[in-house]
Amino acid sequence: MSSSLITKHCESCEGIGEALKQEQITQLMPQLAKDWKVTEDHRQIKKSCSFSDFYETMAFVNAVAWIANRENHHPDLEIGYNYCHISLMTHALQGLSLNDFICAAKFDQLLVG
Repeated sequence: MSSSLITKHCESCEGIGEALKQEQITQLMPQLAKDWKVTEDHRQIKKSCSFSDFYETMAFVNAVAWIANRENHHPDLEIGYNYCHISLMTHALQGLSLNDFICAAKFDQLLVG
């Protein structure tokens, strides 16, 4: 998975335009890890991550939080002892924007290696 998305930064959601169309989403998905899924309504992308223990889970969640704050684009997270479910959507659009894919690519980098 090689992605130029990790070198980009999120735009402000104010006046961002329209949500991405299905064909745009289809073009962007190969730039993410294969375990990202588009919801049936094409409004969100989701990923589930498994970890060995709570500490590893929280280390990942804290790194996600740091990236999200730096990019000013925040995911919805569901966290348990050894898992984290991530959902990304541009709430201002009630759909997906390039910002969601930028953050997803950056979150993927946390899991490499």
